[in-house]
Amino acid sequence: MSSKTKPKPVFLGIDTGGTYTDAVLWSEMEGPQQGPNKGKVLAKAKALTTRHDLAVGISGAVDAVLRKAGTSPADVKLVSMSTTLATNALVEAQGGRVALVMIGFSEADLARDGLKAALGTDPVIFCPGGHDVHGNTAGLDLSDLEEALPALGASVSGFAVCAYFATRNPAHEVAARNMIRDRTGLPVTASHELSAKLGGPRRALTTLLNARLISMIDRLVVATEGFLEVRKIVAPLMVVRGDGALVSAAFARQRPIETILSGPAASLVGAHYMTGLDNAVVSDIGGTTTDVAVLDEGRPRLDPEGATVGGFRTMVEAVAMRTFGLGGDSEVALEDGGLVPKVLLGPRRLVPLALAGLTHGEAVTGELERQLRTPNPGRMDGRFAVRTGVPDRLATGLTAPESRLYEAIGNMAVALDNLLTSNAQNATLNRLVSRGLVHVAGFTPSDAAHVLGRQANWDPVAARLGAELFARKRDGRGHPVAVSPEAFSERVLLTLTRWSAEVILETAFTEDGLDGASTVAHALVQRAVDAHPGIARLTVALDRPVIGLGASAPLHYAGLPPLIGNDCVVPEDTDVANALGAVVGQVRVLAEAQVSQPKEGLFRLASGGRVHDFLDEPSAIAVAEADVRALVAATARDAGTDSAEIEVTTEYRISTVEGQRLFIEAQVVAVASGRPRIAV
Repeated sequence: MSSKTKPKPVFLGIDTGGTYTDAVLWSEMEGPQQGPNKGKVLAKAKALTTRHDLAVGISGAVDAVLRKAGTSPADVKLVSMSTTLATNALVEAQGGRVALVMIGFSEADLARDGLKAALGTDPVIFCPGGHDVHGNTAGLDLSDLEEALPALGASVSGFAVCAYFATRNPAHEVAARNMIRDRTGLPVTASHELSAKLGGPRRALTTLLNARLISMIDRLVVATEGFLEVRKIVAPLMVVRGDGALVSAAFARQRPIETILSGPAASLVGAHYMTGLDNAVVSDIGGTTTDVAVLDEGRPRLDPEGATVGGFRTMVEAVAMRTFGLGGDSEVALEDGGLVPKVLLGPRRLVPLALAGLTHGEAVTGELERQLRTPNPGRMDGRFAVRTGVPDRLATGLTAPESRLYEAIGNMAVALDNLLTSNAQNATLNRLVSRGLVHVAGFTPSDAAHVLGRQANWDPVAARLGAELFARKRDGRGHPVAVSPEAFSERVLLTLTRWSAEVILETAFTEDGLDGASTVAHALVQRAVDAHPGIARLTVALDRPVIGLGASAPLHYAGLPPLIGNDCVVPEDTDVANALGAVVGQVRVLAEAQVSQPKEGLFRLASGGRVHDFLDEPSAIAVAEADVRALVAATARDAGTDSAEIEVTTEYRISTVEGQRLFIEAQVVAVASGRPRIAV
């Protein structure tokens, strides 16, 4: 091998998605390169994501990719993974039961920024305390929290703590965090650890979601670390954040909220790497979601307001990506009340019948055949429930009806028409699904693809039985909704392509300053995609091509170009774009400090969880810049790089009064970036 093509160390990329876990082996190459690539994909592989034990799916994919490449585990010098588990959990309203501690807030604050909706039935404790905008303290009283801790410690999986103006002085959050850890030993997230931005209720929302996700991301990291140890892969483990940057696994375990949009962010990095297109719309279709974002001049657009996932606006800096509950495993339903009912998709993910049939055999296909033998279609035909297999400790805090139904659902799929006897039980089942304790299986676009022979990795018999059950349902005129299982399946796949065009175009409208989901733009998109005849003829076209990502992109995006008015490029390695993006990215972290002027001649610096006072502005700014430089250097090391470049910027808020400059506030930000450290 010549020196120009001498391979550098081998990197392993892993993406744990809602349906599949992908693995890719990649080697960076020295010397001149052809096209946009700077390295070479040595091998790629897939395995089903096993939510009950993530290590099973990870080992299946990684063992296969090592075998294909003929690579020794000892040759792997870096492992990097992305995941859609956190994104999917928020879209599907899943996560652990968490107690929210609000210090210095009132119950009225729950009504802001969607906090009450996000909290649901989880407990909340209000305590007097907090600070003002300059970090001056109010009296702290944690007696109500102390009294509630014994009961809460036995019924929740973690805590979220948010104090009034904690970004200016985190002392009260620290006091509450320490008390909770000492008394319960459970994970605690404090809001100042996640964001330096003002806006208490939204910061509380972000903290709450982070606390819910800790157990999920912790299980992913533990499973991956355990697998690597067994296979004797001695290499740093990195995780992709929502802005596309890499951080160490230990860093991600403390801040799992930052991994929302991890998989999609990795896919953007991978899309640019694979195609060399600097300007494109990237649409990544998975089993649960479709994620759409924009590449500008080779970099993903970031959302300055914070990532929105599952309808919640967080304070997490992430790619400006719109996530839709639309994928290959989306729930298929029929519109109620129409003479010719439309096919509806998502947003909930179901276990495809083809996959359930492969896993549970006669327990699924036998019940589907039984339902087909009945003279009339049933409301719950083609639906099954099965436990997800998560640890028992995550099933704490169930109500009596939830406990009884959970006990009735075993590890083998059970037909819903045999399980549920009332509408109330259906609501109970949905709560168990939301807690991540139970899966529902049913007909999906993946099943439709199996019926039509366009996908063949699971059980086509179960898929076809499910399509037959749908096809015999009656429309508003009393006729079957489809003449055959194949006809219904074709209709499902056409609907998925059409809806994909809609979400891509809606994203384009949003990026142009229009909210495509709530304005006339939505109706215009639908009319244009349908080529609806009318006095006003409408067409719509993107100014840049679409990069289609995901294993099913070649199937579902083949019909996109005429609907979007531009090309759709599906790269060769589109099925592992996330895993590939995970290994070609960089570590990027930041640290922030604020300097305010509580009164004339006093300059107050808040940085690193501490507050310092100075008598002149230059001294305060100089210390702030030194502080953030030191903080971001330490954070970069924790995040996994020893070669970070640091850039510090200072933004002032000033006013002019009678010709005199008046200092109001300054924000100092340090950004560190560099390639992750690798094993020697």
